[in-house]
Amino acid sequence: MKLENIFTSLNLKLNNHGTAIGGEFWGSGSAIESHSPVDGKKLGEISTTTEDDYQKVIAAAQEAFAVWRTTPAPARGEVVRKFGDRLREKKSALGALVSYEMGKSLQEGLGEVQEMIDICDFAVGLSRQLYGLTMHSERPSHRMYEQYHPLGVVGIISAFNFPVAVWSWNTALAWVCGDVCVWKGSEKTPLCSIACQHIIAEILEEEGLPGGISGLVTGDYKVGEMMTKDHRVALISATGSSRMGKIVGKTVADRFGKTLLELGGNNAMIITPSADMKVTLTAAVFGAVGTAGQRCTSTRRLIIHSSVYDQYKEALVNAYKQVRIGNPLDENNHMGPLIDADAVQNYLTTIEEAKAAGNNILIEGGVLEGAGYESGCYVKPCVIEAKNDQSFVQRETFAPILYVMTYDSIEEAIELQNGVPQGLSSTIMTNDLRESELFLSAAGSDCGIANVNIGTSGAEIGGAFGGEKETGGGRESGSDAWKIYMRRQTNTINYGTSVPLAQGIKFDL
Repeated sequence: MKLENIFTSLNLKLNNHGTAIGGEFWGSGSAIESHSPVDGKKLGEISTTTEDDYQKVIAAAQEAFAVWRTTPAPARGEVVRKFGDRLREKKSALGALVSYEMGKSLQEGLGEVQEMIDICDFAVGLSRQLYGLTMHSERPSHRMYEQYHPLGVVGIISAFNFPVAVWSWNTALAWVCGDVCVWKGSEKTPLCSIACQHIIAEILEEEGLPGGISGLVTGDYKVGEMMTKDHRVALISATGSSRMGKIVGKTVADRFGKTLLELGGNNAMIITPSADMKVTLTAAVFGAVGTAGQRCTSTRRLIIHSSVYDQYKEALVNAYKQVRIGNPLDENNHMGPLIDADAVQNYLTTIEEAKAAGNNILIEGGVLEGAGYESGCYVKPCVIEAKNDQSFVQRETFAPILYVMTYDSIEEAIELQNGVPQGLSSTIMTNDLRESELFLSAAGSDCGIANVNIGTSGAEIGGAFGGEKETGGGRESGSDAWKIYMRRQTNTINYGTSVPLAQGIKFDL
């Protein structure tokens, strides 16, 4: 799909405004540029959001909330349904834009838009299932129940690696819950954010709804700080590094706001003697090189039983030889580029640190050069034999670097799996029922996601997504993740003619 056709379909231009209230776009701040990591070409310029721009967006969001919160939830769901249908129409164009601006494969770009469609479908059903509870009162002639109400303005800070899907996970649920949303997308993928805003703005205008239901701000961390410090923003949902999350969490907690934090991952796959070799290799390689290792759920560590280590090491080397690296819009390629030069430097620094520590490089990394690699962002996936307690293993490097290590007992493997600061995704490859059940038990994986015989990445929207420890503890997407976007209220109704007190307390006048 040609770039000009993508731009036409998504209402994009070479010069775009990065601040919006519904379909009203403007920008008073300095311009930033979007360059594709695929070929290094400039995609366009985007004006950033100033303090005054931000204040206007928040004021519009507050006004819209007064209308949206009293709109019946099923009617809110109908708006989200129409948004999902419009995404179906725009899937090819938006998926291609995601691939070209971010650098992930076209299949992954299209898959990301499908995630948006899926969460809209989920949210539509949810709009008729925002259930509370009823409970029996200890007092006669009393009825007691709890219900959920809209929370208010939800601020969403998303990362470049999933430039559209994570926003939709939040907005689709927040909207049916009666909240309004202000989105700060990544400054590394601003056109994706602007394209999504155009799509939802069309729906809001067609339905005669306030544009403030969906707002957009663009810029660096300073724009994010405007939201995190703002008492009018009831919930901050932030996706990014653990370092960023610590700052956001503290800032929002200081004003008693709510946070939903989706932060770093350091995900491991335990490979047992009974594991299916073909299933294991496919899951491991995709987990490590998919999105060029730039998923929070990317596989970072393989913990392999010592009895099959040599066998898997040889198979892994052979499998990596088949990985095709190049333009992600070419569906014959498995892996595209890293997002930018900073990401490439972090990748190189980590490899050099591993070498300096004396680690064996099983599959050599490096930056690719020559025809097709002019952007300078294409790198080779690297595999390193390492120890779990080494500093570079303990941190998350957003790149296709995979560490391999051995274990002798399942208890040791689980201890290695859990022995990092992050706790997002994990998996065990086994056909042993006892091993799989131990891994999923309270004595097993300490991650928010624990799988058996599938990879660490590729979560479905039906389950709650998120992790523990330095991953932040937040949950997005499916299950009952919707509750974070609402405030809980307990109600007691006295339909009698006296006022009995709880706990049998007597107070007579």
